[in-house]
Amino acid sequence: MSRLRKLIADHMTKSKQTSAHVTNMIEVDVTAVVNWRNRVKDEFLKREGVKLTYLPVFLEATVKALRDFPQINASVDGDRIIIKKKINLGIAVSLPDNNLIVPNIKDADALNLTGITKKMNELAASARINKLAPDDISGGTFTVTNFGSFQNDIGTPIINQPEVAILAIGAIKKKPAVLETELGDVIAIRQKMWLSLTYDHRIIDGALGGAFLKRLGDYIESFDPKSGNFKL
Repeated sequence: MSRLRKLIADHMTKSKQTSAHVTNMIEVDVTAVVNWRNRVKDEFLKREGVKLTYLPVFLEATVKALRDFPQINASVDGDRIIIKKKINLGIAVSLPDNNLIVPNIKDADALNLTGITKKMNELAASARINKLAPDDISGGTFTVTNFGSFQNDIGTPIINQPEVAILAIGAIKKKPAVLETELGDVIAIRQKMWLSLTYDHRIIDGALGGAFLKRLGDYIESFDPKSGNFKL
């Protein structure tokens, strides 16, 4: 193993030994997000100089859900629960040598969609050329891993200690879905994806974990493709 691989192996093993891992999953309709991104991506690239992916939308929704459920944005110290005032989003980045690193978007709740996009791209680019500063990889409060970029659907990620939860985002795929209309139920083709939340059952029970994941899904499904904002 390389030095980094040894550190990852030790960190993952300690996480399993420390936290009681439980994973909940929910499928969400992201058709509105897909339609909006397809419409504005060229203009966004021209205006901001960076590519627009789906991930910043999901990160912004995650920030909103963490505001609603601050117990998820926490850590454990002995028998004390520490609720974090800041929301520092860790973004798992796959490196060219197949190792993994998690830089943090500090104060993500103070950034808009454009700010999140730029900071995420900046950190990912720095990670891939080994130019991250020590502060970039410390102080995270909640981690997001996007294995949908590898066309994976569902997974059970390991908590990034000392955090108490981690979100995994699956691939976006077209699926037939039942929609309720004024004239009755109809089957339509929709863009769907799975969200997986692994949380520390020492302090987060199924009701809280499930409620957070449901709120996150509701935010994403409320996305307005015309304004680029959440309706909730």
